[in-house]
Amino acid sequence: MSEEGYGANPYIETSKPLILVNAPGPGSGKLATCLSQIYHENKRGVNAGYAKFETFPVWNLPLKHPVNLAYEAATADLKDVNMIDPFHLEKYGETAVNYNRDVETFPILKKILSRVSQNDIYNSATDMGVNMVGFCITDNEVVEEASKKEIVRRYYNEKNNYKMGLCDEDNYKKIKLLMNELNIDESYLDVIKPALEKKEKEKGIPVIAMKVNRKMITGKQTDLLTPAGSVVLNAIKYLSKIPDDIYLLSPSILEPILKLKKDMVTGDRLTLSEVLTALSICSVTNPVAAKALSCLTKLKSTEAHATYIVTGSDRKTLKELKINLTCESEFLEEQL
Repeated sequence: MSEEGYGANPYIETSKPLILVNAPGPGSGKLATCLSQIYHENKRGVNAGYAKFETFPVWNLPLKHPVNLAYEAATADLKDVNMIDPFHLEKYGETAVNYNRDVETFPILKKILSRVSQNDIYNSATDMGVNMVGFCITDNEVVEEASKKEIVRRYYNEKNNYKMGLCDEDNYKKIKLLMNELNIDESYLDVIKPALEKKEKEKGIPVIAMKVNRKMITGKQTDLLTPAGSVVLNAIKYLSKIPDDIYLLSPSILEPILKLKKDMVTGDRLTLSEVLTALSICSVTNPVAAKALSCLTKLKSTEAHATYIVTGSDRKTLKELKINLTCESEFLEEQL
C-alpha cells in the first residue's frame, strides 16, 4: 500500500465507468491487477471499487449440492474445497457457500480494500461475488443429473491424466470420493457399460460407444477405420436412416488417401478427420453421403465412451463435434 508496492505498477488508462478484467484460470493476476488499479484510482481521487464475477461454487445452493460438488471435481488439481463462509455467517446469520482460497485470503483483501478506500466495502468473501445463477434453476432434477454426469467425466479425465503422467493420483481419488458422497459410480454414464461389453465381445478390439437419441451406437477399430471414424459413420447412418450394408465412402476417393497415408507412414487407418473429409468429397456426387453428412451437427452433446485413451486427431475432431467423450485409462498400443 505504497508507491513502492502497488504504486510501482503502471497505471492503466481507462475511459469507462465499468472495467472487466479477464485472465485464463486461477493465479493469473486478475485480483492483483484490480487491487493495483484501485490504488492508483484512489490516489487520483477516483472512488474505485472491486467485485468478482465467479459462477462456482454457487453461494446460495447447499454445500453438498451436485453443482457445487461438480465445481470441486473441476478444480481437483487446485485442491479447492467448498466450505461455509464463516465471515458471512457471523455478519448476517446466513449460510453461504464459498471455497477455501477466497475464505483464506478474505481478511487480507478486506484490510487492503479498507486502507485504499478508507471504509469497509465488504464483510465477507461472499459479499465480493456477483452471482445470481442459483436463482436461475427452474428444474433442479435436470441440473443435478447434468452435474453428476460432469463429475464422472472429470473422474475419467483425471484418471487418463494420471495414466499419461500429467498429474498425481490424488486428483482422481478426490473425485471418486465426491462420487461416493453422491452414491454414484462409473456406470452413471450409460455409454460406459456397452463400450466395455462390445470390447469383450470383439475379443479386445478397441471400441467407442455413443448414445444417439436413446439408441446405443458402437464403432470398433477395423483395418480401414479408427474406432472414432467407425462410430461417427455408424451414428450418422442411423440418424439419416441409411441401412448398415450401404457404404458411404467411395473406393475411388479412399484409394488415393490411403496411398498417401502409406507413403507418408502416418498409419494404415483413416482418422475421423480423414473420414469426414472423404465423406464431404463423396457428398458432391452421392446424395446418400450428403444426407448422412447433414446429420453431423446432431451429434452435439451426445455421450461417448472409448475403451482406450483417444489422442491426437481423433480426440480433437470429437471435441470439435462437441461430443462428450470419456475414455478408459488404457493406451491404444504398448509402443511409445
